[in-house]
Amino acid sequence: MKKGILGTKVGMLQIFDETGRVVPVTVIQAGPCVVTQKKTADNDGYEAIQVGYVTAKESQITKPLKGHFAKQGVAAMRHLKEFRLDDVSAYELGQEIKADVFAPGDMVDVTSVSKGKGFQGSIKRNGYSRGPMSHGSKYHRKSGSLGAKGPARVFLGRKGPGRMGGNQVTVQGLKIVKVDNERNLILIRGAVPGAKKSIITIRDSVKA
Repeated sequence: MKKGILGTKVGMLQIFDETGRVVPVTVIQAGPCVVTQKKTADNDGYEAIQVGYVTAKESQITKPLKGHFAKQGVAAMRHLKEFRLDDVSAYELGQEIKADVFAPGDMVDVTSVSKGKGFQGSIKRNGYSRGPMSHGSKYHRKSGSLGAKGPARVFLGRKGPGRMGGNQVTVQGLKIVKVDNERNLILIRGAVPGAKKSIITIRDSVKA
């Protein structure tokens, strides 16, 4: 990987491309982020940078983090993320990373926590088909049989009702349509996991 950045999901809208076609995009407030730590192959065994996003107050961070930021000589940050890079020599402590590290046409992988939907039934959670709705079937949205008669128990991994959403999700191979360097906005084609104001991680696509 060559680059990555943290951001906040603003929302979705649609724009028009050069041919006049409508393109659905997700707007992400990308950065500015600050390099809070450098890791090298000599000291740590691998090349990586730790990136901080959103300045934090002293009362919002723990004592270990206060010592970490003081040692590195950078301001306290609310969100931290480590990016493994091919080469970290181009980065320095305290350096700002903005949206201009990406360009239109770049393929990226986007990671965030999906929307929490609470406790849901089998049909919505797992895509089960419902039963007949007429002729007195009395079987509409139930889970159905859960196991064989012999073991007399439900096997582990059985898909059923339960908590849905609120998981870390990565969508791969998304295309950047537009980058607004002045306002640090990145417009990505298609939908991105997470609700509005969610923290988003953008990095180079591993399959591009």
